Amino acid sequence: MARTKGSKNRSDSASQIAEKQSAIVSLNDEISSITANIDSLKADPKAKKSELKSAEKEVAKLEAKKAKTNQKASEEAKKVRSRSCGQEISG
Repeated sequence: MARTKGSKNRSDSASQIAEKQSAIVSLNDEISSITANIDSLKADPKAKKSELKSAEKEVAKLEAKKAKTNQKASEEAKKVRSRSCGQEISG
């Protein structure tokens, strides 16, 4: 008996085309979803960087204020020491 040529597992090409087209639609949907996620994630760092910048500015202002307060306190302490030293010398 002679062998038949070709595959015995024949499926009609219309069903294969429909299968591939549904796979294409599914992949396009996934790509759209991923692209939307990427866009939203790109916006997040911008907002966080802006928050960080404003927080750094506030810290710098507070540090400057603290340094100014410390300087005034040390000058006041020097004045008090010089007054007390002056009283010891004259006293």
